[in-house]
Amino acid sequence: MERVTISALQQMKQKRRKIVGVVAWDFQIAQIADRTGVEIVSVGDSVGMNLWGRSDPREVTLDEMLIVCKAVRHGTTRALVSCDFPYGPLQQGTDNALDAALRLTKEGGADMVKLDGAAAFPDTVEAIVRAGIPVFAQLEIDPAAPAKIESLIEDARQLERAGACLLDFKHSGPVAGQAVVSAVSIPVLGGMGGGPWLDGRLRMVHAAIGYAASALDSKIETYANVARTTLEALTAYAEDVRAARQIKGSTSG
Repeated sequence: MERVTISALQQMKQKRRKIVGVVAWDFQIAQIADRTGVEIVSVGDSVGMNLWGRSDPREVTLDEMLIVCKAVRHGTTRALVSCDFPYGPLQQGTDNALDAALRLTKEGGADMVKLDGAAAFPDTVEAIVRAGIPVFAQLEIDPAAPAKIESLIEDARQLERAGACLLDFKHSGPVAGQAVVSAVSIPVLGGMGGGPWLDGRLRMVHAAIGYAASALDSKIETYANVARTTLEALTAYAEDVRAARQIKGSTSG
């Protein structure tokens, strides 16, 4: 299969074909996601809390994001790989942000970089794009203090003018979401608070498949419940070991 391009995503928006994106953090999941034919594999800084058990999402470093990005890059042959900035480089000025973007693309192998809170840094977005690095820019509605739709549209248009090739509209909702989709020519995706009114969706693979330990007792429907399957498998393995039986998948005596 041919590798997905940014221009192909723009054509999908024009033809009203939905773009599928997933968030992944490791080689194995990246391989599986890529095989399904998703268009985007996004390496999220959510890895800190969801995979490593961190309590503060701002603890993730650029060096850690590089390790995760490389793993996903190695597992992906078709989908575009986007890598999140961790907290810090964007807030520390354009020069630091540009250095981070160069590292994530050159060292990490990312096809584009994703900037949370990008609407507050349009000049930095423009500088990164001028350097030849595509930008996936996030804007969001604060559920506690939702902005006016006109303001959100202006933020989206400003990011498009700055050169962003994709938008991640967090907590969009059907009214503001559809308004922003119609206001810009670049694809608008969404994870949390998104829906079919957007040009596509982002979903954390581990959430979609019920991987987390919290899924063991969750009543929320997911596409699978890997946590329960894992619990059952490891329980059966432990029983075989304790009963002095050969374990499954082992070729040793």
